Amino acid sequence: MAFTSLAYLMDIDWLKDAYRCTRKDGAAGVDGVTAEQYEQDLEGNLQSLLDRAKSGTYKAPPVRRVHIPKGGSTTETRPLGIPTLEDKILQRAVVMFTGSNL
Repeated sequence: MAFTSLAYLMDIDWLKDAYRCTRKDGAAGVDGVTAEQYEQDLEGNLQSLLDRAKSGTYKAPPVRRVHIPKGGSTTETRPLGIPTLEDKILQRAVVMFTGSNL
């Protein structure tokens, strides 16, 4: 049997745990949504994310790319990718699954 998705194993409580474990003080992704804004309708946002993940319609948005100074250099930079908060939550949920004993 081929492995295709963990979405069918996820539920709203799992996503709530993933949200609690996700850093909230990081920079916003391309959508500009902060943790504070996301929390205004946390239950609804997580339910929407779960529904999209389970139906297969979730598509990760582009990652915001910023260039930060390279250690010790004033001229060299390195690229840094910043995913959206929602993508971070879903990534965290998957990581939590892979570390659990299902």
